[in-house]
Amino acid sequence: MQKVNGIGGVFFRARDPQALSAWYEEHLGVNYYDPVPWRQSEGYTVFAPFAQDTEYFGRAEQQWMINFRVDDLQAMIAQLQAAGIEVRTNPDWDSEVGKFARIHDPEGNPIELWEPNQ
Repeated sequence: MQKVNGIGGVFFRARDPQALSAWYEEHLGVNYYDPVPWRQSEGYTVFAPFAQDTEYFGRAEQQWMINFRVDDLQAMIAQLQAAGIEVRTNPDWDSEVGKFARIHDPEGNPIELWEPNQ
């Protein structure tokens, strides 16, 4: 059986696509595909549909949330906070699979940051 081997893209609507693309590149290093697309490091990718009434994403109208793997969550948190980006952490989010933090992009979309346990 053929299987997909990773995420090929994440597509979503934005009020200002150019500004939002620039924010993702500046703060998270995720570049748009000009001249080449962002390339992921190998690692786990979780595919997890949630119940329609979940509060995990935040706003009820939010239909998606992206989770980015990071190598050093504390360093990423410090970098984002230095840029004036609010970072939420919660000890209850950390689990046997790793540590987590949450930010929002300038349009209010939730972004989960995940440092997997080795």
